[in-house]
Amino acid sequence: MFKNYLYVFLLVTVTVQGALFNKKATVEPVLIQKGSSKHWCPVCGMKIKDYYKTSYISKLKMNGNPRQYCSARCLVVDMKEYGIERTSIKVVDAKTQKYIDAQKAFYVLGSKVAGTMSKKSKLAFENKKDAQEFMKKFKGKLVSFEEVLKSAKESIQSDDAMMLKKKKKSLYPRGKKIFDKVCQKDKIDPTNYIEINELKGDIVSNKLCKKLKEKDLHALSLYLWEVKRFGDLDTISDKVQVQKDEKCPVCGMFTYKYPRWAAQIFYKEGSNEKHWSFDGVKDLMKFYFNPSKWGSYPIAKQKNITKILVTDYYTQKGIDGTKAYYVIRSDVYGPMGHELIPFESLNDAQTFKKDHYGKKIIEFKDIIEEEVYQLDYNE
Repeated sequence: MFKNYLYVFLLVTVTVQGALFNKKATVEPVLIQKGSSKHWCPVCGMKIKDYYKTSYISKLKMNGNPRQYCSARCLVVDMKEYGIERTSIKVVDAKTQKYIDAQKAFYVLGSKVAGTMSKKSKLAFENKKDAQEFMKKFKGKLVSFEEVLKSAKESIQSDDAMMLKKKKKSLYPRGKKIFDKVCQKDKIDPTNYIEINELKGDIVSNKLCKKLKEKDLHALSLYLWEVKRFGDLDTISDKVQVQKDEKCPVCGMFTYKYPRWAAQIFYKEGSNEKHWSFDGVKDLMKFYFNPSKWGSYPIAKQKNITKILVTDYYTQKGIDGTKAYYVIRSDVYGPMGHELIPFESLNDAQTFKKDHYGKKIIEFKDIIEEEVYQLDYNE
């Protein structure tokens, strides 16, 4: 009996001590992303201000765009998905709430403070003495930045499984209920967005739903992003089929996450058949012109191509890429920035070009390798 009481006492003590540390910003937070989406993490959609003391900032390798995350877990996801300039990574000092060089910081791993998007908390300090003072109160282990990254990488699978269970049980059902009751359903298409924070920013700034508390907005966004975005596409016949383990050979991103932009090239040489999937026509064309630039792909010769599939922007169906019409330099961006946006119908391409300020319409046979690479620059 005494042991049971002691266990309960210790459990309550740990919970109370952890609760004494609030991860929410108590200063005006520095937000580095652009537009209305800047308030939320682009990976998980959590509000940066609410998890400011565990937040990070960085720049993407591919285009230098600024990114801001709620946690080390989301930083690691982006490092794997996009690639991060390591020298650009900064982390918030949990005491001063100022951004500091992440690689020079002192970290407390696994304290009594609850983790952000992870079971283990990871808090940074510029001064070793501050980290040690924190440990006296909240326990934990003093580690380096590399050890923090290692811990985050090792726990991603179990952390995500834990979060998915919670999402399925409560967040997805609540999000669906909110969407059905208080949103302009005909004006919200989650496949139109590249990141979840863009979706959240658009919902708020364009008042696509009645005013929501952050917890309800988050539940709604998770439902739209992780359930409805893929469920709606399941009703489309002849869509480009991409498996969850397929990565774009050009940029390394998981292609299934961007169904609106999915494209594929199929090759056959003798009895050997192979296809590769891409997160947009731009990367597909880079591979088409020069596969060896992206790795060893001996079968990937133009004479071996049997089929090229791209996703029609309006219908979301897979169409013959060699017969499609492409609009370039519009105000609509794909996962990798400016895109060759495909349409089966010339009339649809003309309508899109007019509505979205496209520069020109081009057919597959007229696509030039140099022009594809020029799309990487915001001219």
